[in-house]
Amino acid sequence: MRIGIVAGEASGDLLGAGLMQAIKRRLPEARFEGIAGPKMIEQGCDALYPSEKLAVMGLIGIGQYMELRSIRAGLARKLINDPPDLFIGIDAPDFNIGLETRLRKRNIPTVHYVSPSVWAWRQYRLPKIARAIDLMVTLFPFEAEFYEEHNVPVRFVGHPLADMIPLQSDSQAARAALGLPLDKQIIALLPGSRMGEVSRLSDYFVQAAACSLEQRPGLHFVAPFANRETRALFEQALQASAPHLPITVIDGQSREAMAAADVVLLASGTATLEGMLLKKPMVVAYRLKPFSYWLAMQLLKVDNYSLPNLLLGKRLIPEIIQDEVTPERLSQAVLAYLDDPRKVADLQQQFTEVHHALRQNASKKAADAVLSVVERARYQGNSTAK
Repeated sequence: MRIGIVAGEASGDLLGAGLMQAIKRRLPEARFEGIAGPKMIEQGCDALYPSEKLAVMGLIGIGQYMELRSIRAGLARKLINDPPDLFIGIDAPDFNIGLETRLRKRNIPTVHYVSPSVWAWRQYRLPKIARAIDLMVTLFPFEAEFYEEHNVPVRFVGHPLADMIPLQSDSQAARAALGLPLDKQIIALLPGSRMGEVSRLSDYFVQAAACSLEQRPGLHFVAPFANRETRALFEQALQASAPHLPITVIDGQSREAMAAADVVLLASGTATLEGMLLKKPMVVAYRLKPFSYWLAMQLLKVDNYSLPNLLLGKRLIPEIIQDEVTPERLSQAVLAYLDDPRKVADLQQQFTEVHHALRQNASKKAADAVLSVVERARYQGNSTAK
């Protein structure tokens, strides 16, 4: 069996590698080609282009836009001229949905793994998605419910992170591994993984930490960063506002930093899912450019925007957005957890229930789902031939 596959960014590469491994357990002869990151390449994917090419999605540079169009057109031609048994688009909807549309018109079965956030905003994209795919594979149950309501074929498989992260984390071991104090309350600060996020939130996070320290002098802070550029932005804010803050700034190891913490203050995004799976009390903050925020508010169709609250169906953790993001407000929300251990215990219990719900052996279930599409296509082809 030959499978075309496209993944963008590190998260898609991780999902793709797990899916490939699960497919090969069932079909050792399966071959993969397309756009892949290092983990997928390790699993044997023939990378016609590196996944870093898709990391620019969302930027408006004309050169990058034209390069992406050229890559998609070239990949489409190759797959149409030499059709695979199946095509799997992993996340990167702006790139993959258009590619899937072209391939499906040529009777190549298509699966999209990781739902675009059409349940939250831009629901006008739904008819286009329905035309592009034979199956949507979702990580979260509320996404599957949305597609079922709109008669789009869907399969909920759970989230690989829920399989990878243990049901109970060892805070003391994480602290020891990172060289953090074992006898202090620790607050993790994660102002984002992208430059824009970090530039808009770092000052507020640093000042919120300083404000918290004034009220709780024994606190210690830890801040992990994905790369040197985001770390430098944060360290500039640190030097400007609180150069003597007791803080450990580290490269990478965001999961370990959250595991070590008593409370996590973070930007909205995938890190909130990791924080939930680690059972950590969280305060979620986000700031956009004014026009982007106004536009998002016109299009948003949900009351909550952080993944833990979406999964729970209620506002359990604080979501502080735009002009509400102030050092005092952030500090107050963080310290409220330290003052209320009963609230923390209740939150951890509810997070544990969600963890169980997402722990579905996701890569195996995703493999079963995508291979069922191939089997159905072959059955329909044989029926037509008869």
